Amino acid sequence: MTRMTKIFNKQNIFLLLLILMVVLARLIPFQESYNRYFNLSGFIDWGIAGIFLLYGLKLNLKEVVKDISNWKVHVLIQAGTFILFPLLVFLFYPLAKDSDYYNIWLSVFFLACLPSTVSSSVVMVSIAKGNVTSAIFNASISGLIGIVMTPLLMSFFLTPASGEGNHGEVLQQLLIKVLLPIILGILLNPVFKKWVTRYSSVIAEFDRLIILLIVYESFSTAFVQNIFVSVPGIVFLILAFSVVFLFFVVYNILQFLAKKMKFNTKDIITVTFCGSKKSLVHGSLFLLVLGIPEGQKVLFLLPVMIYHSFQLFYVSWLASKIAQRPLNNEK
Repeated sequence: MTRMTKIFNKQNIFLLLLILMVVLARLIPFQESYNRYFNLSGFIDWGIAGIFLLYGLKLNLKEVVKDISNWKVHVLIQAGTFILFPLLVFLFYPLAKDSDYYNIWLSVFFLACLPSTVSSSVVMVSIAKGNVTSAIFNASISGLIGIVMTPLLMSFFLTPASGEGNHGEVLQQLLIKVLLPIILGILLNPVFKKWVTRYSSVIAEFDRLIILLIVYESFSTAFVQNIFVSVPGIVFLILAFSVVFLFFVVYNILQFLAKKMKFNTKDIITVTFCGSKKSLVHGSLFLLVLGIPEGQKVLFLLPVMIYHSFQLFYVSWLASKIAQRPLNNEK
């Protein structure tokens, strides 16, 4: 339990660092002229490719193959992540379509299309005494499915500013920054497996560094261009309420379905925890890869950051609470 406490302390520190990046962007925003000394955008681009390369290196295919037999759990988790989430948000599309709130709706839909988290899903399932093997499988496979599903779902609503030519550019970015690094990582996994295991903590810090830089760059642009003038306080409140409401709806639906399918207690925990998570890492990366206009990046990043913060604080508390219950009821 001491080890788990340390992990959550790290997560809390990361949340504080995210807030610090926003404050830093307000006080010392990154100007275009600074690129002469340090090309922040270029470093982030290479960092994105690096994250997915390391993701491929960390992907344990043996663990993935080993847990395929528990397919009902996997199907329900992935359906929750890539079908239930987007469907629930899509229900509000007719109301938002021709209104001033369309971009707010689209930013929440972007959140709904993202894959699940990797590390925190596994850690929290472990704390709650759920099925850790299935959590590892779904956390790993969710990121791979998201490479296809997130851009596909967003393509129905996200219209590139420059016309059709931009679609080819988005596909090129996905190929270069996401697919190729992951494939290369998987191929090199047998060679660098021991190295990845040994330096796993350093690799995790690199992931966080790139996310912090993405947040800093996005908010710097927002402050320099006065984008927050178009994002008033009421918008923030709507986003916050929407994402928290979305979490509870998905969590309870998945719990209801898992019980109806007569899963045991450990599998119910895994379904509800993994199926209700969304990844800040993938959200930040897809923000750049999908060609979302500069003026809208902060609006798209806000729901992901709010959801990420809420899921860490609430689910960590929930996991600890569930862990205290006796597991003699396996229905």
